[in-house]
Amino acid sequence: MVSINYAFKEISCKIVYYGPGLSGKTTNLQYVHKKVPQPTKGELISLATDADRTLYFDFLPINIGSVAGFTTKFQLYTVPGQVYYNATRKLVLRGADGLVFVADSQESKMEENQESLKNLLDNLQEYGYNLNEVPMVIQYNKRDLPGALPLDVLEKALNPNGLLSFEAVAVKGDGVFDTLKCIIKIVLENARAKSETGSKSAEPPSPQPVRQEMPERAEHNNNEERPAAVSQRPKMEPVGVTQPDWSAPSAGEQFRPVPGLSKPSPEPSRLPAPLPGMGGEPKPAERPKPLSSNERLAATRPDFNLKNRPVLRPTELARGRKEETKKKSFFSRLFGFLKK
Repeated sequence: MVSINYAFKEISCKIVYYGPGLSGKTTNLQYVHKKVPQPTKGELISLATDADRTLYFDFLPINIGSVAGFTTKFQLYTVPGQVYYNATRKLVLRGADGLVFVADSQESKMEENQESLKNLLDNLQEYGYNLNEVPMVIQYNKRDLPGALPLDVLEKALNPNGLLSFEAVAVKGDGVFDTLKCIIKIVLENARAKSETGSKSAEPPSPQPVRQEMPERAEHNNNEERPAAVSQRPKMEPVGVTQPDWSAPSAGEQFRPVPGLSKPSPEPSRLPAPLPGMGGEPKPAERPKPLSSNERLAATRPDFNLKNRPVLRPTELARGRKEETKKKSFFSRLFGFLKK
């Protein structure tokens, strides 16, 4: 499966070249490594022996640039051609995103081509892969040799499912990049289709409206006792507030004169004494006596009863406390300095 790294915005795909021994798998990778620009290719690792040029696999990571903001990298592998390296074939085939089956066009290699193709299908079946779902193309290599079979014969023998196929001469580079571009395109389209399908399946289904049925009303017989009605809540009255007694006599009725009794004596007049010049005898002005220190201090102090208690705001209290603290600190320092 295509590996997507969202942290580094990188997509990694694995393409495996499969086929019989000496069919041209390693030659394809060598030509790609030779023609790809240096900044976009990695090191070509090839393990060769006398029996076969590739004992295990060839590994060539290439970078084809950015796709939708993601850096796309392809890792190209080849498997050993000999049948007795089947364990290594299956190991390299694991996790492949695309396959390129390289067939030898010579008539003498037809049996090896069919055997290698059957081995590929068996290995895919062991991993649980379906050939109809795995992207795959076929390359008929060595078309320049005189013993090459016609294309229709090769298609009938090796391509019964009608996969995309290309003629190639890997030594000269003919058909190498056409095969590679085609498998890359199929792999990317397949990955995009799977991602879209997965995103749709991951969406939660829209909630269906649930029809709630109302419970049927229970039929009460006339003889059955119905539940008593809920008593009304008592009327709450505010605590500490008394209602006026309208039955008591008003203030005017309480002081209404009773017939037969004497009228109440009028209140003494509260008018001030007449001033000099306004009538009446003038009084000589009296000189006020001087107040003692205790009387002056008592006169300046306010009367701290409940009625005359001064109302101070929190800000004024805080300001007064700060001033008292400053005064105390000042006097304490002053007394300390005087003691020294």
